[in-house]
Amino acid sequence: MIRVTLLAAVLLLLGACAADDKPAAQQTPPPRQPTVIDPQLQALQRAKAVQDTVDAHKAETDAKLREAEGQ
Repeated sequence: MIRVTLLAAVLLLLGACAADDKPAAQQTPPPRQPTVIDPQLQALQRAKAVQDTVDAHKAETDAKLREAEGQ
């Protein structure tokens, strides 16, 4: 009798831990709410994009200088 009760308790505990009907991959996160720092984050992203452009231009200029020097 104790075995049956113990088995039933274990099965109930495992049943309570069952996953949701919807897998985690299909659950969509709640939409992101705008915050006070969003304009600053956008400005930072624009600055990083400008820096990438400047770095690319510098690399081109350095390559042209090396070519002109004959290296």
